[in-house]
Amino acid sequence: MGMVLRVAVLLSSLLHCSAFPDLSGPSEIKGVWKDSATLPCTYVPLEDLVQQTLTWTVVHEKGSGTIFRRDVSGDHVFLSEYRNRVSIPKDAPGNVSLLILNLEISDRGTYTCQVTWRDSNNSLIAKEITTKLEVVKVAATKPIIRAGHLGLTLPAGGSTSLTCEARGSPPISYRWFRATPAGKAVFLSSGAELAWPSLRPSDSGTYFCEAENRAGAGAVQRSDAVQLTVTDLPIIATTSESGVGYPGKNETIRDFQRTGLSLYLVILIAVVSGAVVFLVISLIMCIRKPKGAQAYDVKFHNSRAAASSSTGHYEEPISFTENNYVMEFRENKISEEVNKNESDCVANPQESEYEVGDTS
Repeated sequence: MGMVLRVAVLLSSLLHCSAFPDLSGPSEIKGVWKDSATLPCTYVPLEDLVQQTLTWTVVHEKGSGTIFRRDVSGDHVFLSEYRNRVSIPKDAPGNVSLLILNLEISDRGTYTCQVTWRDSNNSLIAKEITTKLEVVKVAATKPIIRAGHLGLTLPAGGSTSLTCEARGSPPISYRWFRATPAGKAVFLSSGAELAWPSLRPSDSGTYFCEAENRAGAGAVQRSDAVQLTVTDLPIIATTSESGVGYPGKNETIRDFQRTGLSLYLVILIAVVSGAVVFLVISLIMCIRKPKGAQAYDVKFHNSRAAASSSTGHYEEPISFTENNYVMEFRENKISEEVNKNESDCVANPQESEYEVGDTS
């Protein structure tokens, strides 16, 4: 019976322990001198557990002490050398990582993250992990040049900039140079950015930058050179409406200015071509006679005159009821029509004819 009780208690404790939160984080990290570093410390929040306190402590060559404490009264920084340099996320449940800004060599040491929770039975549960921080000096790396969003080929009158970027222990100093045909480098300015508010064709050239920091023992790193090309096509000045406060319109105007000349030529060619085609069609319609035109002869036959005279004299009809009209197809050629009429008159001298030709 005693054995059964012991097993039951053991199982109960195991089940209870399985509901405990667990802190996680690396045992060692490296930070860069004069840069920032984050010491991770996280856990999975549980519904029945409420965080009560959070404490970060340190042990280093200067001694030991509590750096940071969070409780119901708020956040507190106790060591003066960390004041305004440390912070912990507030709106991220389960994330109690420590961020240290502007690392110093003296910051290296062993850091402990301790969290205390209260369960539904008002019992306190505490967990902690330790992380060793090493602060190193890193020399500046070879810098790279990043061009503006419009690239390295731009029209005259536009604006752009080049940015020099290197990694290493800050502060990193930058210098800009322009290469000359003689192989010499002309110093332009200091700073990470080289900007042109209004480009000119003379700004076309080869540019490079250099990076240097105190950790590199005076070693200077040079970037690869880039070629900036400024075309002769100027940018039309924008109105006040398309200036500050209308970034979308500025982008549209820049796009139109890059394609404005070619679009104008295409429209001009299309208009001229259309006018020429219309003129040619009009001339053809005016000059050419329709192929389907037909001429008709309307012959007037005086039946009474034919009956009363055999000598071919014309006699005016008494009434219109005695007139007969015959529609005959007429060829377009006038000479053939005349010959036909003469032959008709010889064959039938008693008939008087009137011909009306449709010359349309």
